[in-house]
Amino acid sequence: MLRTYRASGVWRNEGPLADLRKWREETPEATAIVAYRNGADLRRLTYREFSEQVERFAGALSALGVGPGDVVAVQLPNWWQVSALLLACARVEAVFTPVMMTIGPRELERVLKRLGAVVCVTADRWNDADYARRVAEMAPRLPELRHRVVLTDGKAPEGAVHFGHHFELTAWEEERGALQEATADDPDRVAVVLFTSGTSGEPKGALHTFNTLHAGASPVVSAEGLGCQDRFFTTQALTHMFGVMYNIMIPLLAGGTSVLLDTWAPERALEIVSETGTTVLAGAPPFLTALVDADRASGRPLRSLRMVLCGSTTIPSQLVASVPHIWGLPLRSFWGMTEVPGHAWTRRDDPPMWALHSDGRPGTGVELDFRADTEAPPTVEQPARLFVRGGGVCLATFGRDGGQLRVTSRIDDGWYDTGDLAVPDGRDGLRLIGRTADRIGGSFMIPVRDVETELLRHPDVEDVVLVGYPDTQASELACAVVVPGEAAPTLAALREYLSARGMTQWYQPSRLELVTELPRNETGKVRRDLLRAQVKKGLLKNGLPT
Repeated sequence: MLRTYRASGVWRNEGPLADLRKWREETPEATAIVAYRNGADLRRLTYREFSEQVERFAGALSALGVGPGDVVAVQLPNWWQVSALLLACARVEAVFTPVMMTIGPRELERVLKRLGAVVCVTADRWNDADYARRVAEMAPRLPELRHRVVLTDGKAPEGAVHFGHHFELTAWEEERGALQEATADDPDRVAVVLFTSGTSGEPKGALHTFNTLHAGASPVVSAEGLGCQDRFFTTQALTHMFGVMYNIMIPLLAGGTSVLLDTWAPERALEIVSETGTTVLAGAPPFLTALVDADRASGRPLRSLRMVLCGSTTIPSQLVASVPHIWGLPLRSFWGMTEVPGHAWTRRDDPPMWALHSDGRPGTGVELDFRADTEAPPTVEQPARLFVRGGGVCLATFGRDGGQLRVTSRIDDGWYDTGDLAVPDGRDGLRLIGRTADRIGGSFMIPVRDVETELLRHPDVEDVVLVGYPDTQASELACAVVVPGEAAPTLAALREYLSARGMTQWYQPSRLELVTELPRNETGKVRRDLLRAQVKKGLLKNGLPT
């Protein structure tokens, strides 16, 4: 496997530290990171300064006794220190484990215990939550946790390491003295562990090397011609695979600039995208929609953008239409997973509005396999289960709460079951239909994404999700959970609308629930599991759980 991927160029002999050294030597005064804190405070780091911080952070980790194979967990907002810590862990050959800020103490403790983390880096407080106190309370139950590191503007809690004092203000010579000389950068060791959200089951840890991440970054940089001139901004968390790829790995490989905002506010985000001349913008539908609306209201359309990416099971048709109208370029859809950084995306040579019909085709790091239950070609009514294989797939997965390790190359000849339902898009790519856990129907499946896309075109539908509920025939019917627009739609009106557009009767929802908003997780994905349970138990009344 290793020889095959290396020979094909999917994998390489070096990791991201080589990229950092390259840009430090070739473009030392070019901007590596532009970081906004609380939407206002600005920190710019050139590649020379960023490299120095990485070396300083690596020395600080070494001084704490962190070495090869040790796990360093990081739960921080979109602060530039996350990027530096990832590379500092690479420098001392530790394993970097980013944790979303929205992960609570119960789940964080399980992550730290499962991995045997020796260091946990957190903010002091964030959004009125006391993260430092949370870790302090769980520390006695985590015998392998040697250091609690707190990033704070004030005094560090008792027993904790003050991040600023130890990582940023300690004399450079002292940290150099604690750091071994750089060794060969091994891109094939386990370097990063990312956890899935667990919306359809137990959260899984995905074990990645820098080569599995490179297999996702390299095709995008190559196919899109990304380089030092590009500025990258995502609406997602830096501690999520989305942020790791589009705000760390891809900008670093291209030698471009990562633009960070730690507090989401559409109007301020729009100003920052404009101020920095952002060229690559990526995000989930709710966030991109908010940016489009903010830009439309401002009357000052962005002109620097040359690539806008959106990933989700259902991308509203209004968003696909609005992006070229407002920003003058097509919306690119993409598909990816925590386990599969080698993602698919629509390309420059695809037909107009192709994001309505496809989630893209993968780069060289991933193959697709559509496995149907019948010999007939997969259709939206009978989609196939999507399997993937290649250098852009994680080495292994394991259950957060005790599930066994599953090495991907040793199962089914390396084919990984994504749990997604999809059909070929006719251009060597895929069209996502939904998740196996979210499927609705019995002998025949309701094409959830198609129905949602059509309903989103209705003037009285602001947002919508279809979830299943049991009927009397041991099958399932569809319930439309709708956030209404200016007027509240009725079930009869929605069905009449779908019938007028020629939609099959049994696809259509037979129940309607109106809600004030759809519950979403930290990446913008709708909590279908939560809605499904509430609908099944009759807990939604007047748009609110009872």
